[in-house]
Amino acid sequence: MTNRVQCQVNGAEVSFEGRLDEPLLLALRNRLGLKASHFGCGLEQCGACVLSIDGQARYSCALPVSFLDGASIVTPEGLADDPVGRALLEAFDAEHAGQCGYCLSGIVMSAFALLKANGSPTREAVIEALDRHLCRCGAHGGILRAVERAAKGLAEASR
Repeated sequence: MTNRVQCQVNGAEVSFEGRLDEPLLLALRNRLGLKASHFGCGLEQCGACVLSIDGQARYSCALPVSFLDGASIVTPEGLADDPVGRALLEAFDAEHAGQCGYCLSGIVMSAFALLKANGSPTREAVIEALDRHLCRCGAHGGILRAVERAAKGLAEASR
């Protein structure tokens, strides 16, 4: 058994060695200095730690690095390098979506995975994709408008 995991993080090849039972969120924060994703509950229930892993919105707070050999991971730091990510960042800014921002990185990453898979989601699909996120600020309306705005902008740009 190898004591090394190789994957892509925001398009760059990365190798994790040593403690492969360490949760991905901690490895990204402590080993790579990628701190935009937050630790919330540590129980895969609040969504603050969600990242895009192989195109899927996945919790990273309890996911061991050992499960990620060959994976492609996108963190909030990598969003600006992708047209969908840029559209989301611009839409969240334009809609003033979010207040305290603690949960926002996970919400944006779930929206990113959704829009990568379905560029024209219904409001119900957006709600379903974001349903697992806990946001205590009550910014849900702005968040929904931001995701819908990003989807509309991407659709108009592709015409």
